[in-house]
Amino acid sequence: MTMTSTVPLARNVAGVGGSFSSAMLGRALGDAFAKLDPRKLTGNPVIFATWIVAVLASISTIIAIKDHTAWGFALQIALWLWATVLFANFAESVAEGRGKAAADSLRATRVTTKAKLIVDERAGTIVATPAHQLGVGQIILVEAGDVVPADGEIIEGMASVNEAAITGESAPVIRESGGDRSAVTGGTTVVSDWIKVRITSEAGNTFLDRMIAMVEGADRRKTPNEIALAVLLAGLTLIFLIAVVTLLGLGAYSGVTLDPMVLGALFICLIPTTIGGLLSAVGIAGMDRLLKVNVLATSGRAVEAAGDVDTLLLDKTGTITFGNRMATELVPVPGVRPDMLLRATLLASLGDETPEGRSIVELARHQGLVLDAPAGAKVIPFSAMTRQSGLDADGHSWRKGAVDAVLMDAGLDARQAPV
Repeated sequence: MTMTSTVPLARNVAGVGGSFSSAMLGRALGDAFAKLDPRKLTGNPVIFATWIVAVLASISTIIAIKDHTAWGFALQIALWLWATVLFANFAESVAEGRGKAAADSLRATRVTTKAKLIVDERAGTIVATPAHQLGVGQIILVEAGDVVPADGEIIEGMASVNEAAITGESAPVIRESGGDRSAVTGGTTVVSDWIKVRITSEAGNTFLDRMIAMVEGADRRKTPNEIALAVLLAGLTLIFLIAVVTLLGLGAYSGVTLDPMVLGALFICLIPTTIGGLLSAVGIAGMDRLLKVNVLATSGRAVEAAGDVDTLLLDKTGTITFGNRMATELVPVPGVRPDMLLRATLLASLGDETPEGRSIVELARHQGLVLDAPAGAKVIPFSAMTRQSGLDADGHSWRKGAVDAVLMDAGLDARQAPV
């Protein structure tokens, strides 16, 4: 079973997972009429057969009206059949509604994201360019606080990148040129420093575009059970069609004239119209239920298998976290006063502009401690190179960051440091 956890990305479409809005229902109604195109109905033999009989009933009604003959029965059959086809289309469109709304939101995010395109590297000329207009091979500059506009490879620089929007992991990762950690994904955010990125994916083939296609359901493949059921429905439809057509010969042999409209109505009553009308909607609705809890399924088979899952083992915290690390409590080790810990942590975070560092400053403010950097102090901002932040003042140093980086900065060997 393959599923993709995209909690923060799904939160970009907040409100989509709620109750159906009038706009969503209106869109679904419009889509229901658009799906009356026979080319879109050929994949569902039951509804396609119902559409054919509805067209024939409509033609019979028009002919009866022109000939001034009884047309009430034919009109009733036509109305009921068109209502059946529209209801099937509407049910499928409603099931697709949230996915399309989510895709529209993600697509709007992609269009509104601006990239800093480097047009002249020597002169340092940068032009703001929409993300969807970037081409393979172009080089962009991504600085702290910027969203990576497209998939690419870092050719210069090092930065701390928040990939929570893609992986769900709350901790930023270090990305740098060279090696196997030089790739960046569109939709992620640079937390510190800067990088130059060479675009490696054409517009429409980026990771975010594939996410949009999954949410929208455009690439959803039928599961083996859906295929088997569709084959069964097609077989039943063919059998009942042969049975109804045979009645014409039996009636002619017996001298009984059978009304084609009656035979058409009988045929629709015999075939499994309800199952055929709701088959595609059921599959889409399963993926929609996962979307409401911010999980995107990459296949319909995964949705079917999820129904049999009793125990779920998660291999990383990003699957169940919100994607942003926020300080809620400082726990001192034995022998350290809580107020001293709070003060030291706050001083070490004054130069940390990452969400984690800002949350520590906010936590200290809520606990009544507000400090500014002392006069003449040296504030050390967090960077991907040093992997730490801190402050030096009056011969004292406060540091916060990776343990090995802090110990190395202090001239200590991380292997000999006490645990």
